[in-house]
Amino acid sequence: MNRKAWLADLLREKKPLPLLSFPAAALLGVSVYDLTHDASLQAEGIRTVAGRVKAAAAVTMMDLSVEAEAFGASVYAPRDEVPTVTGALVNADDGAGGLSVPPVGAGRTGLYLEAARTAKKAIADRPVLAGVIGPFSLAGRLMDVSEALVNCITEPEFVIEVLEKTTDFLIAYAAAYKEAGLDGIVMAEPLAGLLSPSLETVFSAPYVKRIIDAVQDDEFAVIYHNCGPNTPDMTESFAALGASAYHFGDAVSLETMLEKMPSDLLVMGNISPSQEFLGGTPESMTEAVNSLFKTCGRYPNFLLSSGCDIPPRSRWENIDAFFRAAEAYYRSR
Repeated sequence: MNRKAWLADLLREKKPLPLLSFPAAALLGVSVYDLTHDASLQAEGIRTVAGRVKAAAAVTMMDLSVEAEAFGASVYAPRDEVPTVTGALVNADDGAGGLSVPPVGAGRTGLYLEAARTAKKAIADRPVLAGVIGPFSLAGRLMDVSEALVNCITEPEFVIEVLEKTTDFLIAYAAAYKEAGLDGIVMAEPLAGLLSPSLETVFSAPYVKRIIDAVQDDEFAVIYHNCGPNTPDMTESFAALGASAYHFGDAVSLETMLEKMPSDLLVMGNISPSQEFLGGTPESMTEAVNSLFKTCGRYPNFLLSSGCDIPPRSRWENIDAFFRAAEAYYRSR
């Protein structure tokens, strides 16, 4: 993939790029547990979704427990929900000296790489992007999310020590996806959106930028995702990251984000995953998409997407309505 040409095509063709992966379970008739523990099923799910929808890219499973599990964190994996991290692996009292950076392939990271590699070989009509967690969000899962936010103020040196290790691992993990032939990653850094803007520039932005600088090039894109409520006050920091594109959640006004982000940067979002994809109807989805186009369609750097990862039990009639509404809008322009 020529990264710059693809981004130019996105602005011209305006195909939606939702974070759509886990609803593959319903198409295959399998559980979410099966998808997250079987590489061949996961690859088939990614391929099946790509065959169903006219999206600008295929996205692998956005399972934000995988990287923490590789470090040794405990993970709860129910049958029909996305796995979640339980407990804390490190704490400020003991420090991070005993926290080792795992090799790529530890835990289920090898399974996810295999699935992505297989899916990429099967999908020839669009880029394939891997979902990965961001450095501060990963650190938060290792030390407990609430503790991570407090530690930024009370134990900053400890947080930085953990961040150095999560960043080193994520650089290697992203590079492994690149070596597997993928076209880029979507990096989810939602926990940083709960920080104050000044703390975000210390505990997230430098580490995100280090990852972007290490792996992004003319053929590999990094899309930055944040769905935290403080993101409107962080746009200057975000723009300096150098990501290929930016993806924002439905906790904030996307129109506000478009007003504040530079007009030459692609901004994606932000139909509610819970209210519309999961809990809505085809009619309410159509109304939501049209409403977003009404406020954001005039911005040339806007691209329609979900606000975050679409939940596994989302109704496919709502997903189909999302794509129909987008196609109808662009056909009318």
